[in-house]
Amino acid sequence: MGAVTEGARSAGGLVVGVLSGADRAEAHPDLSAAVATGMGQARNALIVGSADAVIAVGGSWGTLSEVAHALRRGTVPVVQLGGWRLYDTDGEPVRGPVEAASPEEAVALTGLWPS
Repeated sequence: MGAVTEGARSAGGLVVGVLSGADRAEAHPDLSAAVATGMGQARNALIVGSADAVIAVGGSWGTLSEVAHALRRGTVPVVQLGGWRLYDTDGEPVRGPVEAASPEEAVALTGLWPS
């Protein structure tokens, strides 16, 4: 998350951390604001529900949860930078996140910011 925070701030972005714990002191020090939810992984649904786009970085279980919430909710677009590859029972790729090769491409694929 530190790299995400640094990248967003260097581009002039406001960086809000939605924390799973109840203590804002546990937040990354470079966040613009921290929201301590005390909700554990349930906060993933809040994050996705508030998003105009989702860029998933890496492949932890929490990231997979956020991708699943975004796809089920219809949050568009969902862009993936590394991480999970999902297949159906026939071994075919599941239609879902758009894959990006770089952070710049991931942001461009959202269509929300000028490239």
